[in-house]
Amino acid sequence: ILLEYQLGRWVPRLREPRDLYGVSSSGPLSPTRWPYHCEVIDEKVQHIGWTPSFPEPVYIPTGLEMEPLYPNSKEDTVVYLAEDAYKEPCFVYSRVGGNRTPLKQPVDNCDDTLMFEARFESGNLQKVVKVAEYEYQLTVRPDLFTNKHTQWFYFQVTNTQAGIVYRFTITNFTKPASLYNRGMRPLFYSEKEANAHNVGWQRIGDQIKYYRNNQGQDGRHYFSLTWTFQFPHNKDTCYFAHCYPYTYTNLQEYLSSINNDPVRSKFCKIRVLCHTLARNMVYVLTIATPLKNNDSRKRKAVILTARVHPGETNSSWIMKGFLDYILGDSSDAQLLRDTFIFKVVPMLNPDGVIVGNYRCSLAGRDLNRNYTSLLKESFPSVWYTRNMIRRLMEKREVILYCDLHGHSKKENIFMYGCDGGDRCKALYLQQRIFPLMLSKNCPDKFSFSACKFNIQKSKEGTGRVVMWKMGIRNSFTMEATFCGSTLGNKRGTHFNTKDLESMGYHFCDSLLDYCDPDRTKYYKCLKELEEMEKHINLEKVLDDSDTSLKEVTLDLESSSHGSDSSESNDSQTYLLKLSSQV
Repeated sequence: ILLEYQLGRWVPRLREPRDLYGVSSSGPLSPTRWPYHCEVIDEKVQHIGWTPSFPEPVYIPTGLEMEPLYPNSKEDTVVYLAEDAYKEPCFVYSRVGGNRTPLKQPVDNCDDTLMFEARFESGNLQKVVKVAEYEYQLTVRPDLFTNKHTQWFYFQVTNTQAGIVYRFTITNFTKPASLYNRGMRPLFYSEKEANAHNVGWQRIGDQIKYYRNNQGQDGRHYFSLTWTFQFPHNKDTCYFAHCYPYTYTNLQEYLSSINNDPVRSKFCKIRVLCHTLARNMVYVLTIATPLKNNDSRKRKAVILTARVHPGETNSSWIMKGFLDYILGDSSDAQLLRDTFIFKVVPMLNPDGVIVGNYRCSLAGRDLNRNYTSLLKESFPSVWYTRNMIRRLMEKREVILYCDLHGHSKKENIFMYGCDGGDRCKALYLQQRIFPLMLSKNCPDKFSFSACKFNIQKSKEGTGRVVMWKMGIRNSFTMEATFCGSTLGNKRGTHFNTKDLESMGYHFCDSLLDYCDPDRTKYYKCLKELEEMEKHINLEKVLDDSDTSLKEVTLDLESSSHGSDSSESNDSQTYLLKLSSQV
């Protein structure tokens, strides 16, 4: 401990972040804690890593897809029923393993009925009704202690029969628009395929349709997702998911591997930033080459965070790709560690991740609207993250902050930034340079034309806006689609985990370009942005005002509630869309 004399009193500070305590080389860092009433099965769900040999195409609608509507019939068979999300009015306390009473058992598999299960880490499924011999109506569980945010699903299916066309329909989504109507397919995993052929998660499904149904609640209409599928094996254990799962246990095992590595642990220090409401640990990583005694450089800082929204698992895969690269042995990774200090919070909302929430913490609130909150006990992870960044800024310049997210309505990967309506031309253009560089480094994944930089009042509690107001000029949210790309060679295909992980590398590559002492690339991008600005000014003069309003409205609707997503009527919409033409 280092004592510093500040404002008339001694203040204790850690000389550097401590290594993790309680780390076992043979297992997770700490037991996973659940709300006390949650039922949790003993079986530990694990999946192999795998990348398809060929890009997986999006689904092309035939126009003949069915729209099943299910009346509330008491004659149908309920084959799975979990506890309500709001069985308890609020979070009370947590326990390792959750509820200690004997688990309710599902129906006996005495016939050909499929068996369902989701009482495992990150699982989400509320109810399953068998409506026909091979047809099942499903509902997903809202975020705990809320009655909304139904988007994430992840569940197990057993007692399968090969060659049978099954239909699954999830009937309680609340978003009117979905990537499932733009070609996105559900994810499927077969344990027999994994064991026999080393095949992991794959995109599947036919007759896929997302549509408004005949149900609703509290004045809200519900929407259904339906698909058909044939299982590859009899008596298999299979899983369906909205996106590639990445659990809190996955993170802890990854951090354990770093901590037990004699090389990586020298320049990656892991400590506990805080504890969540359920007393799970929120970790912060400090990544930098240790300075020698005679080296007095004051390095600038870069901050990355992820998984404030638990259902946006794609953000964890991007984070993993970033960490794999920055902790690697390449010369560029070494240069980045020599040049910067990286502060990384890889999972801001572990409680939500554990229980299978889509958006909220156990406070029943969206943490990414509460970065301005003073309620440390209610929102500890964002409170301590903001405080950590504020203290860091007292010591050194933070050149970039980026919060990683997933997006449910748009394809590709893109960024939201902040300009606050500042019409200072130099600042206005500079804030767009890093996203433009990123689009050049991965043109088949990252869309500069989808980036926006306005600040809506409803977004003032988000991480990127709060950090920008604290003085970080380059403050971004990176949004990754749940679906895939409309760009280049990847057009019309889904992103897989390797695609998402590669964005971590491209982020590092773009950071090197942005801070390169040779400013050639920087000024080339600045020049390109200036040319775009000239085009947009010309468009404003020549373009029909009705068309402009239509374009702005479409952008507003497509970003609404997709994620952190600024609902933006950014006047630079045309500027951004011209990027590919200049």
